[in-house]
Amino acid sequence: MKLVSILATSLTLIIAATQAVADTSILFIGNSFTYGWGSSTRHYRANTVTDLNNEGVGGVPALFKSFTDQAGLDYDVYLETRSGSGLDFHLEQKLGVIGRRPWDKVVMHGYSTLDSNEPGNPSVLIATTKKMSEFLKGLNPEVEIYLTATWSRADLTYQEDRPWTGKPIYQMARDVRSGYDKAAAETPAVKSVNPVGEAWNQAMENGIADPNPYDGVDLNKIDLWTYDHYHASNYGYYLEALVVFGNVTGLDPRSLGENECSGYELGMSRIQVNALQQAAFEQLNKDSRVIAAPLVLPGPVASQRCN
Repeated sequence: MKLVSILATSLTLIIAATQAVADTSILFIGNSFTYGWGSSTRHYRANTVTDLNNEGVGGVPALFKSFTDQAGLDYDVYLETRSGSGLDFHLEQKLGVIGRRPWDKVVMHGYSTLDSNEPGNPSVLIATTKKMSEFLKGLNPEVEIYLTATWSRADLTYQEDRPWTGKPIYQMARDVRSGYDKAAAETPAVKSVNPVGEAWNQAMENGIADPNPYDGVDLNKIDLWTYDHYHASNYGYYLEALVVFGNVTGLDPRSLGENECSGYELGMSRIQVNALQQAAFEQLNKDSRVIAAPLVLPGPVASQRCN
């Protein structure tokens, strides 16, 4: 009996180890736009992901983890983030942390204006994307890399003497996307760009999100920015995570349904959840990144599957 018990225990450990190896690892590299500065998303479900800097961050990676769990996918989610940084910081200071293991997939982005010293100039982003991709491919030659093109900053659009002053709120996101497209085009390891900023544009065009937080937020609309009109609110980070989820997995974000767990936990209405999922889908569909397949998952009331 003792031998049987030992063999059974060994078999259990082998199965567990096999399952652990079978998980898809994904690393998020970024800054406050990834970890959720200015919102409760920052520490949301931090116990479900691994923060390589041990700062207790959940952020967009935890939302992604929640979405994939609900979709029946098996991801081990990690993050390495630092405020106000571009990929140059992570290359100079964090390769020892990032290089601890090979990664199956990596989601990463640079500074919100492409270059902190020359807003709108993609040169630094292009160069650092190449260098980071080379490092990641050295860990795993088959790694899939996704670049996240971030959103228009209201503070740089509506205030005087800023880089995008006087331009439509949609323009900065388009300019940022152009920079990321150039970085992707010059880096073969990059699989695609997460069109987050353009999904924000789509939400504003669809009428769910208010385009100008400086003149108040219209009735029945949401504010994608937090109080500094720079970083995102829970709504903005939620939309970011939906876009990353759809782009990385190929699944229609609407398949999560109106009873999606994290939206419920963050206090969003079903109408808001539906509208944000729709905006994410529409932008991903424009980029030919998802096939329309809405509402394919079971839909009990959210509280029954928020575990």
